Amino acid sequence: MKRIRDYTVRELAIVVLPVALAVAVAFWITFKFVEPAPPRVVVMSTGGEGGAYQAFGLRYQALLAKDGIKVELRPSTGAVENVARLRDESSDVAVAFVQGGIGKAADPPVLQTLGRLYYEPLWVFYRGAAQLDRINELRGKRIAVGPEGSGTRDLALAILDASGLQTNVTLLDLGGPAAADALIEGTADAAFIVAGLDAAIVRRLIRTDGIRLMSFSRARAYEARLPYLHRLVLPRGSLDLVRDLPGEDVALVAPTANLVAKESLHPALAYLVLQAAREIHGGPGPFHRIGEFPSPGNVDFPMSSEAERFYRSGPPFLQRFLPFWAATLIDRLVVLLLPLFAVALPLFRIIPKLYAWRVRRKVYRWYGELKFLEEEVRSRPRGNDASNEIERLTEIEDEVSDLRVPLGFAHEVYTLRMHIKLVRDLLDGAAPHPRPT
Repeated sequence: MKRIRDYTVRELAIVVLPVALAVAVAFWITFKFVEPAPPRVVVMSTGGEGGAYQAFGLRYQALLAKDGIKVELRPSTGAVENVARLRDESSDVAVAFVQGGIGKAADPPVLQTLGRLYYEPLWVFYRGAAQLDRINELRGKRIAVGPEGSGTRDLALAILDASGLQTNVTLLDLGGPAAADALIEGTADAAFIVAGLDAAIVRRLIRTDGIRLMSFSRARAYEARLPYLHRLVLPRGSLDLVRDLPGEDVALVAPTANLVAKESLHPALAYLVLQAAREIHGGPGPFHRIGEFPSPGNVDFPMSSEAERFYRSGPPFLQRFLPFWAATLIDRLVVLLLPLFAVALPLFRIIPKLYAWRVRRKVYRWYGELKFLEEEVRSRPRGNDASNEIERLTEIEDEVSDLRVPLGFAHEVYTLRMHIKLVRDLLDGAAPHPRPT
């Protein structure tokens, strides 16, 4: 019994080991192409201290922390520096806030956008009592356009260039509160400021005597000339109803704030960031309706494939119902289990057949010998010496008696022994000797 059991184990091993090796190779090939687990830390480049980018970065940090993702915020001088960080292969910055239009003159991008988040109005404040509504009326003025590396400066230079004021103004590298102070103190004649409606600097300047807000009478022209700009209308009294500020509707131009990422950003993290963006920016605002943002589209960088799918059909199915870590784990397991269904299951289905074939082959091979011997016996004349045939038959019988097969195939051996006995009966003359037909 032990010999039979050992034989069975050996035969199974001979059949199963090649199949297991094939499955292991399939798993290895799949593992080489499966996405690694998403990192637990993502670095986000924001903007200046106290700015809108930093404020929104803190909200992303809080939301992603609920899913076990740590967001490290890196302050910067603005959108231009953010793009530079993203393009730097040695930088660990993976996501950044980028003002629309910053990437328009860049080399072929290695970046991708996750979507537009909100409008960033351009406010042009100036000193004086005269009503100005065209940028070229600032000719010869001292204009604060923001520091190097800021999105405000990049946009201001584009507006001035489109208005024919490349060299006819004095540019001051001032932005934010410093630009407001210079305008109030009279060391600047105008200031370009990119900020939200609720920004303290906007409310401060709109309430300052002697400081006026320019309405872009040619906002449509700028919108056509610079595709990343949008015409907005600031309703009368929207900044201060009591003081009726502004005193009339004001036309503004605005790029959008965009979320831009490296192409290497893990797809699962991209979906998680997009879900956070929908929660943070999905509400109504002074210049947009509820649900308008985040939205697809950007003139600077191509949309990521994850963002396209997100805006078309929402987050992945599993992320809608499961915690982030569980959804990503199941996603990876599904990919890893593909070889099981594509390779392992078909192979393991043929294992029993292969095993039965190997066992029966050891039995059936003697039927060939037996058939040749029987043909010789039937074809020889009666009375001839049959010692050679008897010797060969005895050898076959001895070999078969040593044959070990699993109990489930024992009947095959017994049947073979019955056939051997029939041939021996022919040789001994104990059975009829019919002529071949």
